[in-house]
Amino acid sequence: MVHSLKEGEIKQHPVVEYKPEAKYSYTAGQALSQFLLGLKKGKILGRKCPKCGRVYVPPRMYCEDCFYPTSKWVEVKDEGIVMTAVASFISWTRDRLEEPEIVGTIRLLPSSAKDYVYPGLFHRICCSFDDVKSMNIFGKRVKAKWKPENEREGSINDIECFEVI
Repeated sequence: MVHSLKEGEIKQHPVVEYKPEAKYSYTAGQALSQFLLGLKKGKILGRKCPKCGRVYVPPRMYCEDCFYPTSKWVEVKDEGIVMTAVASFISWTRDRLEEPEIVGTIRLLPSSAKDYVYPGLFHRICCSFDDVKSMNIFGKRVKAKWKPENEREGSINDIECFEVI
């Protein structure tokens, strides 16, 4: 049985305010570390499954389809197709944005016609809110807009956004 508190009952209970001082350390791991190093050099790298031929970007050490270890690093084009897009009026710090940030999934294009890049890279898209509202951005071809080489850090943010071409 579920019992919801009524407005008056909520005020009767003490409120404890606590802000934890949590610090996190995260290791990128073998696949993601190589991916980030590639971004620093202006390259988008994926891992290829020798069994089914899928190229995973972001890279995976095992194929999610056939459970076979991926064994080969493959450079993919920094171009792709917009598969999904959304306008966010909330920043990553949960602040309200006056102008929305457009983000979406980019299905990157393979360097070889034999390859199939999967699942796609979630990133910022350089387009207007109107493009998203009118659904004009979906299916568009885009290209990565890179930071200048001397400003790259080995971060996903080394790609500023994907621009419509």
